[in-house]
Amino acid sequence: MTYPPGAKPGYRRVPLSGEEKARGEANFAPFVAQMLVASGRFRVSADTTDQVELFQGVARRVSDMLQRPVVSYANGREIVITFGQEEAPALALCAAGRAFPANADPRDWAGDRSPAGA
Repeated sequence: MTYPPGAKPGYRRVPLSGEEKARGEANFAPFVAQMLVASGRFRVSADTTDQVELFQGVARRVSDMLQRPVVSYANGREIVITFGQEEAPALALCAAGRAFPANADPRDWAGDRSPAGA
């Protein structure tokens, strides 16, 4: 095929259809779960929004499969899927004795001394 002068043929990415995304999540989830159990994390190239969304869906499925919190981190080039914390960070702080003092007024921290509910 001939192109006009100065025009270059380009690769155009087509977003995944809903069916393709569902199939991708279903097919990747067992593999990612196996990698997480074996090494604690899974990293893959994900430089488009649809790829990031696909692997975030995979992370949710893996979390359901393994009955453990699983998180994903994307930076525009790749996505890392790994195990999350077992308990909420606020609970961990309370368990370590680093919570707000029992008599602390949260309005002191926000600089708002107006009466509650006003």
